[in-house]
Amino acid sequence: MNVLWIFAHPEQRSLSAALRDEGLRALREAGHEYRLSDLYAMRWNPVVDGADFRHDADERLIVGSASRRAYDAGTLSEDIRAEQEKIAWADALVVQFPLWWYGMPAILKGWFDRVFVKGFAYGVVGPDGRTLRYGDGKLAGKRAMVVLTAGAPEATVGPRGVNGELGDLLFPLHHGTFWYSGMSVLPPYVVYGADRVPAEAYETHAAELRKRLAALPTEEPIPFRRQNGGDYDERLVLRPDLLPGRTGLSVHYAQPRTPAAGGAQGTRTAVSG
Repeated sequence: MNVLWIFAHPEQRSLSAALRDEGLRALREAGHEYRLSDLYAMRWNPVVDGADFRHDADERLIVGSASRRAYDAGTLSEDIRAEQEKIAWADALVVQFPLWWYGMPAILKGWFDRVFVKGFAYGVVGPDGRTLRYGDGKLAGKRAMVVLTAGAPEATVGPRGVNGELGDLLFPLHHGTFWYSGMSVLPPYVVYGADRVPAEAYETHAAELRKRLAALPTEEPIPFRRQNGGDYDERLVLRPDLLPGRTGLSVHYAQPRTPAAGGAQGTRTAVSG
């Protein structure tokens, strides 16, 4: 496989960086090709502005339409086009970050904001005129997996844990970005208590990550419902005969959710790992 590893952590001496190196070594030893986008090392600019699209500063900037025109014309800024070329090359994306304030670091959010432009990751229409998203689109056929370091103890994550369920915390990225753009989403690999991992436990985490990466081509993805698969009506609302009376994020899974495979799962509200 061709794997694009996107890394978003500011410290090269962190647990995250050590796991990244383990992961890349495992991919190489398994015969996969990989490319690395180390966003902090690249000094990635996370801020969308008109320069991304060679937009006339005297005109109102409408990001969706401006990005679509620039994408179609091949005039997106060079750094954006370079990342899109990496994605086009890749069969799978591994996106690694520490969970900060229940989300990804700003530099990684900005990577998605600038790279996943209209025409490339969304705004794609099929031959029948239907919009291709949530399981369909230009990125369909690719796989995506999150590698996450999180500061919270395992006990605090779950149906009654103070931090909530991991599937809900990652739903915007898993469902709203990866699945929206067509990619199959694998269960995440997550390390709990990342700021407090003792040296003797490191090899256990590293071995589990290597195991997950060995299954990257074959692991069953999270069973999200396809937008155009018949489960939603013309308003894109789940049909009333499916899970009647149920609401919330869980209705968008075609099968009940199960705990994430491998490592730990969790969240935190500040810097971790």
